[in-house]
Amino acid sequence: MTRPAGRLRPYRPEDRDALFDICVRTGHEGGDSRHLYEDPDLLPNIFAAPYVVLEPDLAFVVEDGGRAVGYILGTADTASFVARYRTEWLPGLADRYPAPVQPQSPSTPSTPAEMMTGLMHDPERMVLPELDAYPAHLHIDLLPSHQRYGYGRLLMETFLGALHRQGVPAVHLSMLTSNTVARAFYDRVGFHEIAVPDPGPVTYLGRSTAATPPR
Repeated sequence: MTRPAGRLRPYRPEDRDALFDICVRTGHEGGDSRHLYEDPDLLPNIFAAPYVVLEPDLAFVVEDGGRAVGYILGTADTASFVARYRTEWLPGLADRYPAPVQPQSPSTPSTPAEMMTGLMHDPERMVLPELDAYPAHLHIDLLPSHQRYGYGRLLMETFLGALHRQGVPAVHLSMLTSNTVARAFYDRVGFHEIAVPDPGPVTYLGRSTAATPPR
């Protein structure tokens, strides 16, 4: 199979539409989420856009044919990012995505959109004491057409290198435990599981930002 002719570069504001598209088309266990959300901007406004706005120096894309086909983005300091998200990002979304009304008794949100809107309004969920040794966190997504060609590893190495140059010792991520394909990738690039009490449907992974030998 011929390797797509992608190249890695820093994110640019004109990549926004492609960024949103990638996020949506990989937003359901690594696959297309368009059937789950009436508003296609919901997931990108939680998991992609705030990072390129608040920490653009840590956003990189794979470009092919003039359009981004994959990205990695994140923050060097999760606690600081959460504070800025709360004060600088979330107010601009509050009218479009009102905070869910708390039910009288605990219950599971009735739709994926309600669940995601709840996550949007609760950025503090990202700050956990078990993750203190891994202050940075990241999100990485690549369209299926460009997976398994080494672009994911290239994105990861670039992001880790940027963190390492800033003096950040380690990084974490969270992923749906059911996404076994993603887990295999993270294992290959050196991540290990972090024990977090009652993690729900996700698994937390972390690793040092220092370079490791290829596997």
